[in-house]
Amino acid sequence: MDILLSILYDERPIMAWFRRSKENIDAGNQKKEMPEGMWTKCPTCGEILHKGAVEQNLWVCPKCHHHFRIGSAQYFSILFDNGTFKEFDAKMTSKDPLNFVDTKKYKDRIKETIRKTGLHDAIRCATGTMNSKTVVIAAMDFGFIGGSMGSVVGEKIARAIDKAIKLKAPLIIISASGGARMMEAAYSLMQLAKTSAKLAQLAKHRLPYISLMTDPTTGGTTASYAMLGDINIAEPGALIGFAGPRVIKQTIGKDLPEGFQRAEFLQEKGFVDLVVPRKDLKETIASMLSMMH
Repeated sequence: MDILLSILYDERPIMAWFRRSKENIDAGNQKKEMPEGMWTKCPTCGEILHKGAVEQNLWVCPKCHHHFRIGSAQYFSILFDNGTFKEFDAKMTSKDPLNFVDTKKYKDRIKETIRKTGLHDAIRCATGTMNSKTVVIAAMDFGFIGGSMGSVVGEKIARAIDKAIKLKAPLIIISASGGARMMEAAYSLMQLAKTSAKLAQLAKHRLPYISLMTDPTTGGTTASYAMLGDINIAEPGALIGFAGPRVIKQTIGKDLPEGFQRAEFLQEKGFVDLVVPRKDLKETIASMLSMMH
């Protein structure tokens, strides 16, 4: 009865039931926050992976072997002996000849992307050795405006070809691109002819050119240098094509075959010579070059 009366006339006892004294909270038992950036989720199998383990496995999922997208720095470390190389034409940047504006000015987009990525454009070129043999590697970075091919990409590939001719060394181009850079319009499209003509010069000097296509390799990049290798190889599961699957499906009005435009499908149809896992890239390419050069 006393408790009932206290509930009716005095709120203090009931309020005490919903209070917890600070002394009852054990800080050591509280959930600790996981530091950001330590874990990643595989987009193929959904496995939660420690980034350090993925990096040690060359950025490949240890469960399903999904190949994560990586950039020029990682490919250089994988392919060059001891990850040692000498970059050239490193600070070449795009101009804005058309004064292009979409959601922002093109020149502002370039500045912002340089600041965010530490890159100056969507491709880096370097010389070094692979199994003690001198090679020239041009590696694209999808992280720079979708790896889009603008005038700087075309010019740097042209210069990489000139470097290979000067050193009498094989050329390797690693493609990762969404295609031509719309902000440069015709200037971008001109790079298809420019790079193709330069590769013809390389062929006249009888120097090998190996094209490595990674996820994704699309648009004007596929329509030019990416498909012109003496040997065309691809990483497992890489999306390779001109127009995207969604656009093609909308155009023809039919469902596409399973795995359409993936590396394995293209190998089956004869557009790609080899599909090579990342861990085997260096030895496979070096073995090819030893037979060709």
